Amino acid sequence: MATYELTLPLNDNDVEQLEIGDAIYLNGTVCTARDMAHLQMRELVENGENLPQPMAGGVIFHAGPVMVKDADDNWQLRVIGPTTSIRMEPHAEFVGKLGVKLIIGKGGMSTGSLEAFRKYRQAYLQAAPGCAVVLATGIKAVKAVYWLENGMPEAMWVLEAQRFGPFIVTMDCKGNSRYDEVKKHAREIATHIIEEKNT
Repeated sequence: MATYELTLPLNDNDVEQLEIGDAIYLNGTVCTARDMAHLQMRELVENGENLPQPMAGGVIFHAGPVMVKDADDNWQLRVIGPTTSIRMEPHAEFVGKLGVKLIIGKGGMSTGSLEAFRKYRQAYLQAAPGCAVVLATGIKAVKAVYWLENGMPEAMWVLEAQRFGPFIVTMDCKGNSRYDEVKKHAREIATHIIEEKNT
């Protein structure tokens, strides 16, 4: 297991070096996007319109940050923690085509995402739940916000990150998934317990 400090935007080579268990810190532009932001992006692309923020080589964080405005009417981040990523599974191919290189969230994603990760050279990073205040220290500025009419958690927040993390690689671009490994191990333990109970 290695530790990487990556500067965005990323390319295929940056992602191909990552292995399950590696620790990642990020510098550069990170975008949050949950259900509604994904739908807004899809609508723009399907209508032949440009996205408000370039996504190629970038990062999508499945998160609903808490923001406040300061005395100068500028947004300031208070906390940022991961939301459950599986809800964004239907958008795996779309996000891959956008050129997004890293997805951050919690709980992992499914087979469609694993296939997209391999095809588009992407990886998934697990953010530790319960560390929202600590993670917020890695965000130095709020650069922009889009679709705030959907509510603060569902808006797309464009953030300037500096040593943002740590995050752990749990799905890579080679078809490996820590979540699949855990599920397999749990099934083996359950089978063993049932067999012992029946003897």
